[in-house]
This record gives sequence, structure tokens and C-alpha cells, in this order.
Amino acid sequence: MNQAPAHLYTRQGDIARMEALVLQLPDEAVVELHLADGGSITGVVTTRPSVQVFRDGDGHEGFNAVVRIDDRKRPDVTHYLWLDRIASVTALGSA
Repeated sequence: MNQAPAHLYTRQGDIARMEALVLQLPDEAVVELHLADGGSITGVVTTRPSVQVFRDGDGHEGFNAVVRIDDRKRPDVTHYLWLDRIASVTALGSA
């Protein structure tokens, strides 16, 4: 996992979208994540993510967040995803 996201966000609408996703990703939730690239991942949220400030290589500040998902089909696989890659979340229950 990179320490800095590929994209940083400063517009209130983008930040509000990430905050809304955070509310759908509580600790130990079983979710299916539908990704912006058309893929999907099903697994368990290990810890609710939080929107944070990051800096890019030029020193510009912006917001993003990362979520850790333990893969449900392959328990030995862990995914770390930037929230801006997630198109939608389907709640499937709790672990």
C-alpha cells in the first residue's frame, strides 16, 4: 500500500461522499464493495476508516481515506483500498 493516495480531494462534495462511505463501513461489517473500475470485493471491514489529510509530492494537501478489507472468499488475502476507488457499498451483515 502506498503511503499517499493517487488522488486528493478538497471540494466539499467529494469529502462529503467519502464521509458517507465511512458511515457504511463500521468495524466488523461484512460488505460487498462495488469498485469504480467495475470490480467488486466481498469481505470484512477490520476497522472503520477515517477521512484524513494527506500531502502529495508537491506539498498540496487534500483528503482521502483507506479501508482494510479481509477477503471473505480467501481469508489469507487482505485488501487496502482508497475510498475514492469505491463506487458503492452493499451491507451483508456482521462478522
